[in-house]
Amino acid sequence: MSRSTIAPTVPPPFPRHLAVLILLCMGCAFAGNHVAARVAFDDGAGVLLAILMRSGGTLLVLALLVLWQKQSLRLPPGAWRWQLLLGLLITAQSLCLYSAVARVPVALALLVANVFPILLALLTWAMGGPRPSARTAMLMGLILVGLVFVLDVPGRLANAGSVGPDWWLGVMLAFCAASVFACALWITDHKLSQVRGSARSLLTIFIVFSSVNLAGFTGALPGGLNLPATSTGWLALATLVVLYGTGFIVLFISVPRLDMPRNAPVMNIEPLATLLMGWIVLDQMLSKGQVLGGVIVVTGIVLLTYRKNAVKAEAKASA
Repeated sequence: MSRSTIAPTVPPPFPRHLAVLILLCMGCAFAGNHVAARVAFDDGAGVLLAILMRSGGTLLVLALLVLWQKQSLRLPPGAWRWQLLLGLLITAQSLCLYSAVARVPVALALLVANVFPILLALLTWAMGGPRPSARTAMLMGLILVGLVFVLDVPGRLANAGSVGPDWWLGVMLAFCAASVFACALWITDHKLSQVRGSARSLLTIFIVFSSVNLAGFTGALPGGLNLPATSTGWLALATLVVLYGTGFIVLFISVPRLDMPRNAPVMNIEPLATLLMGWIVLDQMLSKGQVLGGVIVVTGIVLLTYRKNAVKAEAKASA
């Protein structure tokens, strides 16, 4: 039998309207995951507990899928240390982002965390990659201008007394999440690009789950495993697990058919969906200036990432 006879067939891409609909739903699912997390945190749940439940549920389903498909988890020589570092970076990103969500409005945390394309472009340049083009630099500037409005910098400078330490800490944690995620994407692109996506996703989730377990066992984050005080918090945790797990698994299965180089920017609906859900569920409403800034940030990110490849969307799903 010839090699071409036994080679696996590449599934045809979905029609674009279906691919866009799937990605819109996934973006909304990830947005709902963060809003549910804030509800759980407000009810007393610890950050580590939320990440532990989220990663544990996803890990179980993903492991069953990989076993059912009989996929190998063998990595190329030298890839294990980079895979371990990737898992630890995604763990740090999850901790920083959830900690930010617990302190500032969810939409604000997501908008700050979504400046990672700027940081990735600068990191790639610093590591010997191509210098950002004039178009890229212009879009970076546009995103930063939008971020000034999102953070309401003029208003907060005029009334510094209204800004508490939790606000500043939340914003810094969200920015830290963006920085760590940019590093994770760089490693995915430059050190693990030859690793099969299923193996990379499963091992990354496993490292996140194991790291959070270790942090909880050692007491590295006091209160991180606190239980919710009421059934509302438990329901929010269950919702978080279902939304994140569903979004991740559907994206994991569908990526080969979603034409991600063309459609990935649709995933940037997440911050705007978070803004709407935060208003409906949490009564967290940003000012008109902040909403305008959010639209500017998301527009800049969509244009900046329009021609990026599928690896970034897959990595984002595991975050």
